[in-house]
Amino acid sequence: MKIAMIGTGYVGLVSGVCFSDFGHDVVCVDKDPAKIEKLNRGEIPIFEPGLDVLLARNVKAGRLTFTLDIKAAVSGADAVFIAVGTPARRGDGHADITYVMEAAAGIGAALTGYAVIVTKSTVPVGTNRAVQAAVRAAAPDARFDVASNPEFLREGAAIDDFMRPDRVVVGVESDRARAVMAEIYRPLFLRDFPVVYTDLESAEMIKYAANAFLAVKITFINEIAALCEKVGADIKSVSRGMGLDGRIGNKFLHAGPGYGGSCFPKDTKALARIGQDHSVPMQITETVIKVNDEIKRRMVEKIIDLCGGTISGKTVAVLGVTFKPNTDDMREAPSLIIVPALIGGGAKVRVVDPEGWREGTRLLPGVDWRDSAYEAAAGADAVVILTEWNEFRALDLPRLAGSMATPKMADLRNIYSAEKARAAGFTDYVAVGR
Repeated sequence: MKIAMIGTGYVGLVSGVCFSDFGHDVVCVDKDPAKIEKLNRGEIPIFEPGLDVLLARNVKAGRLTFTLDIKAAVSGADAVFIAVGTPARRGDGHADITYVMEAAAGIGAALTGYAVIVTKSTVPVGTNRAVQAAVRAAAPDARFDVASNPEFLREGAAIDDFMRPDRVVVGVESDRARAVMAEIYRPLFLRDFPVVYTDLESAEMIKYAANAFLAVKITFINEIAALCEKVGADIKSVSRGMGLDGRIGNKFLHAGPGYGGSCFPKDTKALARIGQDHSVPMQITETVIKVNDEIKRRMVEKIIDLCGGTISGKTVAVLGVTFKPNTDDMREAPSLIIVPALIGGGAKVRVVDPEGWREGTRLLPGVDWRDSAYEAAAGADAVVILTEWNEFRALDLPRLAGSMATPKMADLRNIYSAEKARAAGFTDYVAVGR
């Protein structure tokens, strides 16, 4: 099938590349000439493990191309996917669907035959109806259907999530549109991965409900972690004991400095706003948003306490600033709260991150970027593990401690243990929920 992918951001690029690997002919469209030039050179504008290899393979096979020309991409396409950004709107938290509607109008003007217009961006309930109206306004005689196909990709594991999904959600309202979507996802159906067909509104709601529920799990375990610190319990044992219950599951029960990234912060705020607009307050989600912000501030207090009550004049080495490992994404990362607070408290902050420097140099002014954990920690008064990159999971702790002015560690991802840290020479060690 011929597929046009509008938008080459994280979702659009990963989806387009993976669809081409299914054997479909995919044309990815973007308005940014620099990005298209880079992609045509085989360069990836984002960091996602394995994406460069997959892209090169399918470009070589002639199944994947990149263009600025939306009309050429949409002409003759069986399906046109909208995968543009829907950032949180300033002031009210609503998802901004401006780019979605612009894409819809552009698609309408470019249609030459029947196509299914598929919204892959995360959008508020009712957006697909608005897309349908926008396309119809641009092309009153066009033959098309709309479909909702939200993405559930984890950054750092997106290719595996696309190729081996827990489920694929498809909101459709016609047999013809369903047949097109079934053909697009046939490789997954043949391997028995579940495809859930539903109406447009339910598909839109599934995305928000799923992300909000995961944010609830993360925030819940972080609250329990705070209580564990007061009562002497160990959050790792508590999480394991909870997670072995099949009704709960062990995923997203890892205590840390709070959730971040491109999805959870934006989608929880949008869901809360949707509830307010329909007079059905999402009280649990609203509380999660508030508590998650408090958790990030609590981490700052933990670091200050570790340093004896003040960080003024102290040198702090921060290991990892992306919101999670295996990505260069800094959006809503805990580091964007924690690092500026350390600098504001008078600390000299050294930072090391394998990929975060790309965005971090702009988002974290005033820090000293270093190439390794050992270089960052040399002569420092404290080291803070903020993102659990693999290279921070097996550090030579005696070497690290031996190079520091005062060997103190704030392990905000619970990678090590107090016993191991102290045996390595750390005089003080704090974690989360232990």
